Amino acid sequence: MSWKTQRDEIEQRRRAALEQGGEDAVARQHGKGLLTIRERIDGLLDANSFREVGPIAGAGERDEDGNLTEFQPANFVLGTGRIEGRHCVVGGEDFTQGGGSPNAAGLRKSVYTEELAVRYRVPLIRLHQGAGGSVAGSSGKGQSHAPVYETHRFKSIARALKTVPVASAALGAVAGMPAGRLVSSHFAVMTRNSQVLIGGPALVERALKRKLTKEELGGPEVHECSGVVDAVVDDEFAAFDAIRRFLSYLPANVNELPPVAETTDSPERRDEALNDVIPDNRKMTYDVRLILHGVLDRGSVFEMTAGYGPSLITALARLNGVPVGVLANDCTRIAGAMDANACRKLKRFVEFCEQFHLPVISFVDEPGFMIGLQAEQDGTIRAGGEALTTVATTTVPWASVVMRKSMGLASALHYGDQAYVLAWPSAEFGALPVEGGVALAFKREIEAAEDPEAKRQELEEQFAARQSPFPRAETFAVHDLINPGETRMRLCGWLELSRPLLDEQCPSSTPSDRQ
Repeated sequence: MSWKTQRDEIEQRRRAALEQGGEDAVARQHGKGLLTIRERIDGLLDANSFREVGPIAGAGERDEDGNLTEFQPANFVLGTGRIEGRHCVVGGEDFTQGGGSPNAAGLRKSVYTEELAVRYRVPLIRLHQGAGGSVAGSSGKGQSHAPVYETHRFKSIARALKTVPVASAALGAVAGMPAGRLVSSHFAVMTRNSQVLIGGPALVERALKRKLTKEELGGPEVHECSGVVDAVVDDEFAAFDAIRRFLSYLPANVNELPPVAETTDSPERRDEALNDVIPDNRKMTYDVRLILHGVLDRGSVFEMTAGYGPSLITALARLNGVPVGVLANDCTRIAGAMDANACRKLKRFVEFCEQFHLPVISFVDEPGFMIGLQAEQDGTIRAGGEALTTVATTTVPWASVVMRKSMGLASALHYGDQAYVLAWPSAEFGALPVEGGVALAFKREIEAAEDPEAKRQELEEQFAARQSPFPRAETFAVHDLINPGETRMRLCGWLELSRPLLDEQCPSSTPSDRQ
């Protein structure tokens, strides 16, 4: 027996699967300026590296003689591949079939996605465009109930998040379960023509009697500031680039150390321009990103979640080729104060750095927690308290560079346990910023003065002089007081000394990981 009939049917199913939803459906996808899921996978992965899992999963129909007459492929494409030569798992909805709402085979493959990444302990990438469940159910008969003994759908997602880097992209309308998967990631990116929704316009209008478009509900203008995504980019290829870059800083799983990259940026490089970045006038702002680019490896700063809690910058970067997590107050946004969103952002980022063995470097210009009615209504102090306990219990190496203010309770957000602390000549330390502290402690004296404004200014100047960093250095409250231009070389020396601490945290890493 040659098995020719069966072999021919395999090829027939494979060809049908590659056609996805058919020529017309693919043309409609292209007409919207969007790629199909197979084109997306090809655009993301190294050339010719994709190996599909379950390529002929689907539903077939046969004639009376048992011949295959029709085949509907699973509308979820899943497989393994490589990014920069490193293994990964990638999957996503096929929007050309049923708008990405899962058919029976597509649902089974989507559920298996996280299991596959955890089994092989490699990064997981999801490329989303789909509407999640349908009232008709995956079978089309309105029956989509899980048996009582079935494993919780989010258990495998949670396991993946604890085990491997997870990156997701919204590349069109994403709602329901795909939206839940999108946010269950360490890095989520969306394109300018995509939307992320809990429920779409029809559902919102029926339930809430409000008529809103998909863009108004969940477009990029909404989610740049909501914290739902970590980046908004122009198109799909920019999303692929962002994912590839994100993963380049990370190990394949939590039992390995991040890969060290070759760099031509000398660890001894000094940047004398940094000596004049901080203005003499304490009330003037400056661009902290110039400092980051001046200290860290050139071209290595990869900022995340920029529009959410914008008074705090979170970024991945490299220092002498070693991946690090970066925190920095942005004094151009609410003076760099920590509001509730900035606290939540810090907590999530520090937990991420801890999980994947990324040393943390914090560039400090902290005036304190945000105050006022809105801050109280937002629960800032609770969000701040949760962030503080996260920082206090980190075990990765931590360095802090005090550029200007380090004030109040919120300042503790910038110093991990046993942090290496450097201060610049512009650094100020205290329980409160001078302006607020003087207003609070000398309210009556200022009001009683012949010239209240002159008295206020006199007191502020007097107490500002007391917040000099030199007493801190004299009492060994900081490790050193340095010129800003030498920051890079000092941090590179600290990081080299800290590498054995990472080895202790990750004993199963290979020698190549430790180089």
